Amino acid sequence: MSHSEISETVGLIAGAGRLPLDIALAAAHRGVRLTAIAFRDQTAPEIAESVDEVTWLLPGQALEALDALESAGARRVVMAGKVPKGLLFQNVEEVGLDNFAARELASLPDRLDNTLLRRVVDVLASRGIEVLPQTDLVPELLGSSGSLGRTVPSTDVRSDVRFGWPIAKAIAGLDIGQTVVVKDGAVLAVEAIEGTDEAIRRAGSIASGACVIKVAKPGQDLRFDVPTIGPDTVAVLARARAVALAYEADCTVVLDRERTVSLADQHSIALFGVGRPEAGGIAE
Repeated sequence: MSHSEISETVGLIAGAGRLPLDIALAAAHRGVRLTAIAFRDQTAPEIAESVDEVTWLLPGQALEALDALESAGARRVVMAGKVPKGLLFQNVEEVGLDNFAARELASLPDRLDNTLLRRVVDVLASRGIEVLPQTDLVPELLGSSGSLGRTVPSTDVRSDVRFGWPIAKAIAGLDIGQTVVVKDGAVLAVEAIEGTDEAIRRAGSIASGACVIKVAKPGQDLRFDVPTIGPDTVAVLARARAVALAYEADCTVVLDRERTVSLADQHSIALFGVGRPEAGGIAE
């Protein structure tokens, strides 16, 4: 963002997880004034200490969220953090859908992530609010190619990545999930609505020594749903006795990198970024 852009108020629609906090801290460091829409029982309470102002709502209170952003003068927003889509199928009362949100949801052809999130972008645009790429304020969080820690991928891991990468890309292209877990040329688990961590746990219940592959969607929209890993991901890998996590380089966010890498090294997990796997090997 340019100097003129950071002089304005930027909105942050903050879901669960560490990413909204890291964006808020980066914004403060760059002198960006940030107003947040945070969700009860989802967004970390610490967000209130990291932004200039915060409005606490339920995820379905769409009109109140729009009004709050407009009142704060936010013409640009960043969306970051998860709001579990499973809430639409369980505990619907926790979503707190207002009439506007309910009508928008009912008008959609499906409830795929891209469909839901692009509709949010369109609704914001209808109120003159532009959604920025998630990494605009934190480009330093993007993981690059190569190993992040001391543990490097073995020959078997590289083979599994070559096998699993096109499968992960196909699943991502169908907007089902961004992660597959493989071992010895077999798929142990595929991420769906339950999320990456649960897919890893399922795979761990089947076999130890698996390789996790996390990719961006083909034509990934950097405004939302950017692949993200962090210390919690590595902790789940360790409990599932996985040996590696390969992420798509330059479009995957790595949270709390120092702690993430330290945990991976502690458990001898190869954590590495991959460009496009070539026929002869995995780029490092």
